[in-house]
Amino acid sequence: MADLHIIGGSKLMGKITPAGNKNAIMPIIPATLLTTQKVTLTNVPDLTDVQEAVDIMISLGSKINWDKDRCTMELLNDDINLDGFKGKFPMGARGVILFLAPMISRLKKLEADAQIKGCSLGIREVDTHLDVLKDLGANVKYDSDSKLEVTIEERFKAANIWREYASVTTTENFIMAAVLAKGKSSINNAACEPHVQDLCNFLNSMGAKITGIGTNILEIEGVDSLGGTTHAIISDHHEITSFLALGAMTGGRVEVENAIPEHFPLIVQQFDKLGVEIKYNGDTAIVEGQQSFKVKSPYTTNFIPKIEAAPWPYFPTDLHPLLMALATQTDGQVLFWNKVYEGANFWIPELIKFGVKALICDPHRVLIWGGLPLRAATVDAPKIIRATVALLMTALVTPGESVVKSADAIKRAHPGFAEKLESLGAKVKWVE
Repeated sequence: MADLHIIGGSKLMGKITPAGNKNAIMPIIPATLLTTQKVTLTNVPDLTDVQEAVDIMISLGSKINWDKDRCTMELLNDDINLDGFKGKFPMGARGVILFLAPMISRLKKLEADAQIKGCSLGIREVDTHLDVLKDLGANVKYDSDSKLEVTIEERFKAANIWREYASVTTTENFIMAAVLAKGKSSINNAACEPHVQDLCNFLNSMGAKITGIGTNILEIEGVDSLGGTTHAIISDHHEITSFLALGAMTGGRVEVENAIPEHFPLIVQQFDKLGVEIKYNGDTAIVEGQQSFKVKSPYTTNFIPKIEAAPWPYFPTDLHPLLMALATQTDGQVLFWNKVYEGANFWIPELIKFGVKALICDPHRVLIWGGLPLRAATVDAPKIIRATVALLMTALVTPGESVVKSADAIKRAHPGFAEKLESLGAKVKWVE
């Protein structure tokens, strides 16, 4: 495990290009199993999670050429089988849930040791994925020893479903099953995050017929086959937000290129609540120095200003920690309300070590008072990517040398993040 050593107090200045979105590439890699023709991906981030997905694909027989320097990847899946897993698929691997639909669509049968998995944020169900596959005509069997078998006859069968929760990965499995299903399918209460939209656009470029992209109702007309394509992975909106917040926090001026302005109106509104203005020039987002950092009081003055996070198109839950770090610099108090994860705020005691005044109201809500002097600290990073980034952000505005211990989670989503920060003037380095 590696630690991040940070000397705080430098203004960040300059222009940056964000990496490709990890949450977009992770379903797109298994989605390439739906064609036997070559697929070329650009703007591919060099991440440990991506490498794990590539390793699974190679074990299945995929031919992959990944040029990490050019951020390109070529995949050819003309000879896929389960021989590398001796007939059993490793359900315990991170991100492997996204292989369910495309592998079953391709191989007609999948056996696995099913395990309910999760992370520090909370338990992640597999039931909802299996329910969607059953809705689309799959035969699902599992026993008390957690042995799972999923089969289809020839193709998935079209279905109209309405989910009780807008799960990203469940929606993605539905999409990947329905594009080659027989008939027209639909899903109500679909997740519609930018990375879900990118998966849909990728599949459409291969010949899929998906409509309603970006809404909570997707309609998919199944096709007989999909072809090859070339597709650019979208920029990571988490990284874009991180650099904009850091520019503001440090009193510098930061420009972020390829900043997908169509996805940022609500995010910009939350910056504005904290007294930070974000401007756009084309697809470049700009944060100037000398922000007001004055929390805006609501018209209903007996309410505490709040930033609520929930599934897209709400403010994204993954961005909550980043604006919590930004809120430490504001004049006022803000209530942060995460409406999704029951364990999202357990890392707040580490933030408090910097001298931040924060109150954990319950598992979903945290009250933060900003504008107070901070002190350098050594903190333990959680296994949550954006919470680890938030601790790094706080250290960068705190005078003196701080250490974020075991900060490797950042590498799961942000390639070369420390190097990008250094290019903007930050004093930060990895220490093994």
